Amino acid sequence: MTAKRLSRFFPWISPSSFKATGNESLVESAPPLRALAAVVDATPSAKTWKDLPNFDDLPMFKNMKGCAWEVWGKDDQLGTINLLTDEVVKKAAAEEIMYNCFVELVSRNSSSFKPGSVHHNSCVASKRPFHRPLQFPSKPLFGRKSPEVNMILKSPRVVRDDEIHINTQSGTQWDGLRHFGLQEHGVFYNNTPQDAMESGIVPIHDPLAIDPALAHIGIQNWANHGICGRGVLLDIVRYYSGELDGTGSPGLTELPYDPWTTHGLTVAELEACAEKQGVKFRQGDILILRVGFIRKYQNATQEARDALAARPETFAGIEQSEDMKRFLWNNHFAAIASDQPALERWPTGEGTPHMHQTLLGLWGMPIGEMFDVEQLSQVCAKMGRYTFFFSSWPLAIIGGCASPPNAAVRFVDLPSFRVNAS
Repeated sequence: MTAKRLSRFFPWISPSSFKATGNESLVESAPPLRALAAVVDATPSAKTWKDLPNFDDLPMFKNMKGCAWEVWGKDDQLGTINLLTDEVVKKAAAEEIMYNCFVELVSRNSSSFKPGSVHHNSCVASKRPFHRPLQFPSKPLFGRKSPEVNMILKSPRVVRDDEIHINTQSGTQWDGLRHFGLQEHGVFYNNTPQDAMESGIVPIHDPLAIDPALAHIGIQNWANHGICGRGVLLDIVRYYSGELDGTGSPGLTELPYDPWTTHGLTVAELEACAEKQGVKFRQGDILILRVGFIRKYQNATQEARDALAARPETFAGIEQSEDMKRFLWNNHFAAIASDQPALERWPTGEGTPHMHQTLLGLWGMPIGEMFDVEQLSQVCAKMGRYTFFFSSWPLAIIGGCASPPNAAVRFVDLPSFRVNAS
């Protein structure tokens, strides 16, 4: 289940025969093959990761509680993606995928598709994965660059090229290990110093002579490994609308919070939603939250959408509490994602550290943001099933700090049940 993408082009490479370079090699010169191994080697660990420590048993890093660096190893560059072992992925695939049942997640502007329909005896590719189009949003938040796609007609030939210039966090994204470090201490995941990383445009001329310092804890490691396993949707919007237990009415617009204003979701709310959905977590799950940002965005005027980029960012998200850290760590999720622009409540309370520091900096847990789960929500509700096989292959950006997720799902077949769009 592991992708060794560069070995497709260099078939003589055996990534598992090399070890990825750790902190001790940041300033060393490395032979070409070791440099390439730092980019290629993201094979799953042979470990089963049984008997992982609880959050309260994790060591401190200076004044920060809950450091998992020793759990994954001093040379690690995967973080909680280590939990997506071959056995975990195979089990998820066996339970969640049937060859003759594929749920397409397709944009509403398709005239030939009914959202949420199930196709049998079909292996077509998903036409609407979790991410919005690369050009969305046209006015990104947090002061990021607007995406540009330059479509070039190469006259007089009947040929076209595209030139793409984006911030990898302007839309749907995975935050990687180079995105957000420990602010007070100036280091990123696994004690990687901020000043050990290059900035600016760094050309890569030779795939056999890549500086290990450039590749270290880059998002290409997750791209080579893949983020695949059992996905679990916690549909907070439907939980509060009453749709999960039949007491509410479909399409209810009011929530007890505004997704576009600062609000913290508690562990109690997440656990109550999981119980209502009949979900039981297990190690290696990829947790996905539907909080309501995309839903509100779709129903807002363009004027209201554009105004978001001009005002200080305020969003609902998971609270920055010790209980939330215990919940996320002790359930041993491999990754977490949300439909919000920030996974966590934004901004944090005064004097409250960002949850990004713990998730990315201390644990190495991928953070997904602005995932479009609207049609996934529809399909899960119609099927009465909130688990599925989740597959994501980020861009293999050497030394990258983030990437669009390139994600989609498959569901298990339910022979006595068919999903029909309304």
